[in-house]
Amino acid sequence: LLARTRAALRTHSLYQELRLAHEKNEELLEQIAAPYRFDQIIGESAAMQSVFDLLRKVAPSDSAVLISGASGTGKELIARALHFNSPRRERPFIAQNCAAFSEHLLESQLFGHVRGAFTGAVRDQKGLFEVANGGTLFLDEIGEMVWSLQAKLLRVLQEGTFRPVGSMEEKHVDVRVLAATNRNLEQMCAAGKFREDLYYRLNVIHIALPGLSERAEDIPLLIQEFLRRAAAKRNKPMRRLTSAALHKLQQHEWRGNVRELENEMERMLILAGEREELDVDLLSPAVLERSVVPAPASNGGQTLKAQIE
Repeated sequence: LLARTRAALRTHSLYQELRLAHEKNEELLEQIAAPYRFDQIIGESAAMQSVFDLLRKVAPSDSAVLISGASGTGKELIARALHFNSPRRERPFIAQNCAAFSEHLLESQLFGHVRGAFTGAVRDQKGLFEVANGGTLFLDEIGEMVWSLQAKLLRVLQEGTFRPVGSMEEKHVDVRVLAATNRNLEQMCAAGKFREDLYYRLNVIHIALPGLSERAEDIPLLIQEFLRRAAAKRNKPMRRLTSAALHKLQQHEWRGNVRELENEMERMLILAGEREELDVDLLSPAVLERSVVPAPASNGGQTLKAQIE
């Protein structure tokens, strides 16, 4: 009786530990996923609302998605939002920039290799497809992938199988592939630089992200968020932006899109020192020189409190 009682207590204790571990994992997952909820992505413009509507429909599926947009528009943010709002959210999200490796290194990175496959391959190594099994693999700058690897990627997408470098054994995986590019893949297909069959396999659903100039009404919201992040990162109080500085920022071309705006806010906060207001004199030369129309003279402290404070 004592032995059975002790066993029952141990079983109950283990159950409690597992339950607490599961709850902790759920809590951690919620913390990780929170920034990628659709309602947390900044954008009240019509262009971004159209993107959000499409994301809500696409996220629950397993279909491949091609995300296009200029550099700095937030393609990886959208890919992460798709993953963390999908049934695969508890499985890995793996991101790989296809321009970061040479052809042979990228092949090994994606598909893995076996010991002795090439000089320096001293042990078996899993590829990202195997690591991401059950989850999502995000391939950024897909237009930079060489032709020979495109054929191998197409096979994984169609059959769910691949062979590690140097191996004759086929591996099976269940991976959702999201791809992104800032290039025109249709033109690349016409020029024979990108496989047409792969393009159509990736382009099951196409999400085109607008540049910042196409969503200018979001600039005040983005400024407020980027100033908040920069201040929190440096343990500084929130700063106010003058209306003259805001006008200049709204008239800038933003060739680097959202990323350029975020960097600009960080720069202004650093240069401000202890000043409470961020005025035109703190703007970078690029913003001051490339404006559509001249900004009005600084009002010496009157701030656009309704939008920026």
